[in-house]
Amino acid sequence: MPTVTRVSLHCFRHPLAQPLRTVFGLVESRPALVLRIEDSDGAEGFGEIWCNFPQPGAEYRARLAAAVLPATLAGVDSASPHEAWSTVRGRLHRLALQAGEPGPADQIASGVDIALHDLAARRAGLPLAEWLGGSRRPLPVYASGIDSRSAGPMMADARAAGYRAFKLRVGFGEASDLATVAAAAATLADGEALMVDANQAWDVEQASAMAAGYRGLPLAWIEEPIAVDRPVAEWLRVKRAAASPIAGGENMRDSAAFDEVVAGDVFGVIQPDICKWGGLSACIDIARRVIAAGKRYCPHFLGAGVGLAASAHLLSAVGGDGLLEIDVNDNALREALAGPILPLNGHHVHLPAAPGLGYRPDIAGVKTLEVLRFDLAAAP
Repeated sequence: MPTVTRVSLHCFRHPLAQPLRTVFGLVESRPALVLRIEDSDGAEGFGEIWCNFPQPGAEYRARLAAAVLPATLAGVDSASPHEAWSTVRGRLHRLALQAGEPGPADQIASGVDIALHDLAARRAGLPLAEWLGGSRRPLPVYASGIDSRSAGPMMADARAAGYRAFKLRVGFGEASDLATVAAAAATLADGEALMVDANQAWDVEQASAMAAGYRGLPLAWIEEPIAVDRPVAEWLRVKRAAASPIAGGENMRDSAAFDEVVAGDVFGVIQPDICKWGGLSACIDIARRVIAAGKRYCPHFLGAGVGLAASAHLLSAVGGDGLLEIDVNDNALREALAGPILPLNGHHVHLPAAPGLGYRPDIAGVKTLEVLRFDLAAAP
């Protein structure tokens, strides 16, 4: 049985010339935390750990992962990623409880899971989408992270790059949100789509009013209008006010929460994030249940190129009519580490035919952006 022997952690920061404005505050740099796992056969795989917020979170997660992974990965079977996910998450469970930090623990476990899936698919000589039981296919995409206050030029740039669907960040003011989204909708050409993402910015009163205000607009979905932990009755109230489907899932962190929204009558679009919780092991089952329930699976992703590539392989593997989320704000770590996944080919992403993710991430190419690195041996 091949076992994990080494893990390398690479923490990067890409400083921004112009900070991004979000409902969480200004974003002055784009981080990434990439890991490489090697096993006793010399096989390797790459994963990504979510680390966007708060701004110092990437370095913290890198140090935490460096502290816990040598013992956590001891004896882990690299040929069985699904079993490894259970083992790694179980070993981190008490730490998560003791520290009160289930998020970082699950994000580290998710990055390990992605790397082990990549490793197993490379060993098998199959593209990750095929190793997951599906096939490679052209994937429709949407341009994400568009500030509604500068939607015109950002949408124009995204169109020029091949995008035909656009998601606007809202939550900056009710009157301005309604006006800017209406203006963006008026620019849509035939075959184009528009979505909005409030990032949990509204309470139920505001969200219901905004959903009602958007009723005349052709929105493909309204994402995270209220906080993810609000009661179902509040979500239903927002849904009743809306003419467009409600979307969410990036901030759900257990199978029971996803079971509820898949079976329930609130969400039309469900968006687990493989780097935040679940990796590929848990999220592939969720994605298949979403599609079987007649809902739309659209993977959430906001990070660097490795997680984007893995999300693309998962979407390709499970099928359905979901769109791949691609943030279109400045981020050298997305462009450099996505390999042949980017730029778009026509209006789609096309997955490479090589094994695993289909490429070896160019970590050396972003060496100047590396702020922390750890090379560790798994405990015997």
